[in-house]
Amino acid sequence: MKILLVEDDKQTADYVAKGLREHGHTVDRADNGRDGLFLAASEPYDVMVVDRHMPQMDGLSLVKAARATGIKTPVLFLTTMGGVDDRVEGLEAGGDDYLTKPFAFAELLARVSALARRPPIVAATKLAVGDLELDLLGRSVTRAGKRLDLLAQEFKILEFMLRHAGEVVTRTMLLEKVWDFHFDPKTNIVETHISRLRSKIDKGFDKAMLQTVRGAGYMLTDRPPGGSDAG
Repeated sequence: MKILLVEDDKQTADYVAKGLREHGHTVDRADNGRDGLFLAASEPYDVMVVDRHMPQMDGLSLVKAARATGIKTPVLFLTTMGGVDDRVEGLEAGGDDYLTKPFAFAELLARVSALARRPPIVAATKLAVGDLELDLLGRSVTRAGKRLDLLAQEFKILEFMLRHAGEVVTRTMLLEKVWDFHFDPKTNIVETHISRLRSKIDKGFDKAMLQTVRGAGYMLTDRPPGGSDAG
C-alpha cells in the first residue's frame, strides 16, 4: 500500500513512517500542507494521513483543496484536536476518519487498513437522460450526437436538472443552486433561462424533454408529459 504522510512534527512523522514501512507499506512524506497537496496531486495514493496544524497550509485546507481538484484518496486526520466540533469539522472538510494524539500505532494501522479497503469512489464525468448527454470534463452538451452550445448559466441549470432527472425541480431550488440566491429576486430570471435552455435542447427534436409541471416547477425526462411511456 502506498501512503502519503503529511505531518510537521518530525518525531511523530518518524514514528508513523517507520511503523508503516515495517508492515510493508511505501510511505511518502511532507512536513507542510503545501508540499503535501503537491504530492497528493502528483501521484496516486491508497491513503493519506494528514495532521491538522501545519505551516504554509493546514490540514483542513489541504484536504478541501484536494477534494476540490477531484482527489478521492481516503484521508485519516491525525491530530491533538479531539473535540467533537473538531472531528465534525475535519469530516466535513473531506476527511474520512479521525485519530487523536496520543494514539496507539496498532489503532492507526487498523484505521489506515480499513480506509484502504473501502471501494473507490468514481465520480461521474457524464450525465445523461435519453439521447441528451452532458460531459462535465469537456463542458459540452449533445443531443442525438448533435453538439449544443449553452451559456454558462444554461449549463449549470441543465447539470442540476440532469442530477435530478425525473424529479420535479422547483423555481426556488434553481435560484438557490444555480444563482446562489436565498431569496426571491422578484424577476423572471428562472423562466427566461428555462425558456432559452428549452429552445436549445428540445427545438428540432421529436421529443420535448424539459417539461413544465404546472404549479410545481420543471422536470427533465425522456418520458412524454403525463409520466407514462408512449404506447
